[in-house]
Amino acid sequence: RTYRDSVFFNETILATPRAILFAFLNWATRLDGGLAILMDLAIVALSFLALLFVARFVRSIARRWIGRVPTISNLLEAFLEGVVFWLVVVIGLLVVLASLGVNITPLFAMIGGASFILAFAFQDTLGNLASGLMIMINQPFDEGDYVEVGGVGGTVKSVSIVATTVVTGDNQVIVIPNKNVWGNVITNVTASDTRRVDLVFGISYEDSIPEAMEVLRRVVTNHPAVLKAPEPNIRVHQLADSSVNFICRPWARTEDYWTVYWDLTHQMKEAFDVAGISIPYPQQDVHIKTQVG
Repeated sequence: RTYRDSVFFNETILATPRAILFAFLNWATRLDGGLAILMDLAIVALSFLALLFVARFVRSIARRWIGRVPTISNLLEAFLEGVVFWLVVVIGLLVVLASLGVNITPLFAMIGGASFILAFAFQDTLGNLASGLMIMINQPFDEGDYVEVGGVGGTVKSVSIVATTVVTGDNQVIVIPNKNVWGNVITNVTASDTRRVDLVFGISYEDSIPEAMEVLRRVVTNHPAVLKAPEPNIRVHQLADSSVNFICRPWARTEDYWTVYWDLTHQMKEAFDVAGISIPYPQQDVHIKTQVG
């Protein structure tokens, strides 16, 4: 074998480019040469296309099966569908390669070694991967929820295996690594059907507290988006430096929260003006003492 390889190497070095070209063309047109490799490549390509079709079919079946689980989130559903799709593709390719006589055992060894190396090289990415799985399993939020996390507030657009994409109120798209999402306090604003609207109104010390209470109750009760139950909570809350402060805490549906907040702020100012109740500016009394010498 060594003698044959050395003769072939020397013949290749001494051969003219024309001879090498003819030798290559002869090898490429032989059934046990280039045509065999071309046929194997064609089989792999056609098998890959067929596997994509099969994987999509299996994914559609998995989608119908997963959709029957009432407690599963849209995020976890999309993740499981992707896992099913790529498992079918990878396993199918391995079966095709094995049927063509390719030894796939070294491939598994190579994947194992590469995984060990990549685990050290991509520690942050693996952290985001683990956090993404925790988000999908524990379901602190779902697509379409308004959340506040990592100093960012917005509507969840999508969650991949490594990052969460939210859209802010002014239509900015922000991508947050999942490690920062799962490692921080998550506030899901839209998880509940109803929310309490917390408002504070101040009146002057010279104004009547019963009259102010009556105005507050009337304005809150007349608003169509304020819920009857739970009942609104209106109380004198604080004797501040410049005003007597009332808390006004009606309940509304989550989607009506800001409508109620802005409407009551607007309407309460106008109602106080009509009733002759003032909202005082911050003020301070200064007493000057003179010393007679």
